[in-house]
Amino acid sequence: MRSTLDKLISYLGLALAGLLLVGGGLLLWGANFTNNNVTEQLKQQDITMPAGPAIEDPLIKPYLEKYAGQEMTTGDQAKAFAEHYIKVHMDKSSAGRTYEDVSGEFIKLSKDPNADQTKVAELGALRQSLFMGNTLRGLLLNAYAFGTMAKIMTFASIAAFLGAAVMALLGLLGLQHAKKVATHEPVRA
Repeated sequence: MRSTLDKLISYLGLALAGLLLVGGGLLLWGANFTNNNVTEQLKQQDITMPAGPAIEDPLIKPYLEKYAGQEMTTGDQAKAFAEHYIKVHMDKSSAGRTYEDVSGEFIKLSKDPNADQTKVAELGALRQSLFMGNTLRGLLLNAYAFGTMAKIMTFASIAAFLGAAVMALLGLLGLQHAKKVATHEPVRA
């Protein structure tokens, strides 16, 4: 009876090891697929990370210095560029106002027939600049998000492979134990 129970538990452990191997393989495939897509998409944008005087601002330098002059190919680079280069420049050009703030002000002013047309044109240009900045930031932050998911999948695949190895070892040890117990069990009539 004990030998049968040991075999059953051992076979379940081996089945779980197989399932973890398949899961780990799928996670690793997903991580590689995602990483390759992030890299491919970013390379197509042909963005070189700023360097030298372009990153001397203390709001920029600590985040972009390690990437200075590199081709943007990773989600981490995309996040640094989006959050600490584009966003900093957008905030400076708009005095901290958002696209919505500037757009609302532009629409209101453009409807006023007595408005200073130079001011309307300046707001229109700033509105356009903020719109493009937000769009690029969003795209780059999506690359960062997918790059982060790829990292998580990589770690999960490693955990699955380790779990599979442990379950396979325990399953094999269990089968060995079941054999040992079977030779020592009394025969019942």
